[in-house]
Amino acid sequence: MERIALVDLLDRLLAGGVVIAGDLVISIAGVDLVQVSLRALITTVRDELLPELEGQEERP
Repeated sequence: MERIALVDLLDRLLAGGVVIAGDLVISIAGVDLVQVSLRALITTVRDELLPELEGQEERP
């Protein structure tokens, strides 16, 4: 089995994207009081998608 550094693992995961999903339900006596659903997509932003910033000055 090949050993992989944590940084390499995160790089591989973020290159393709990671979806995190979860549900939380708070209930009392069998009655649902609060339900929270979470769906998140985590990925890297590629240089091709970023606007051209070369030669532009920062504005105060």
